[in-house]
Amino acid sequence: MTAAAVAAALEDARFHARQDSRHEHLADDTRGRAELAEWERIDHLLADAAPNTVYDPDTDDVVQAELAADAAAALEAELREAQRIAARAGELQALRELGTLEQTEPREGDEAARDELTRRAGWYVQKDVDAWLAHALAAHIGHYTDPAARAAAADLLPTHLLAHAALLTELAHLAPGAGVDQLAFAARLTAAAPEATSDLAAFLAHARSGQS
Repeated sequence: MTAAAVAAALEDARFHARQDSRHEHLADDTRGRAELAEWERIDHLLADAAPNTVYDPDTDDVVQAELAADAAAALEAELREAQRIAARAGELQALRELGTLEQTEPREGDEAARDELTRRAGWYVQKDVDAWLAHALAAHIGHYTDPAARAAAADLLPTHLLAHAALLTELAHLAPGAGVDQLAFAARLTAAAPEATSDLAAFLAHARSGQS
């Protein structure tokens, strides 16, 4: 940006600051004050530079320091999330070995832990983990009690697992008292023909809605 363009932007920011000061609900607008302060800083930066200097954020030490800090914070957050996922995957693996996975309620983020377990297994499908999540999704257990979490699962879980959960949901309406062991065939059906399983679940749902 040229000095003239910066000056114009600064004047515009000052105008908006004056306008905001006249409205009580905008008087504490920290974003507006921060924007004004930044334009004032850039204006002073160009005032102290050689004539005809053009402002370039790529050479602005303050901007570059802020970008570096943001990048470092983002990387740290990614590392913390990766550590959390790895720890949860290890916890789920321990529960599998103890034979208590089915009695465990899923938590937010367990979709990523499932992916981590699958990665550790060389990308082979973890049938027991998938069956556990499918039952939890169908029965609204754990964080799946939240409709938003169930909706988000459509983007976080593979289609075969979603088909399994959909079929379990419909079977629960047909046989409310059926136990997990009695519905084990649903997992085998899903593994053999996931698309057909999804179609069957949709057919049963349609038939149920027609009866209600």
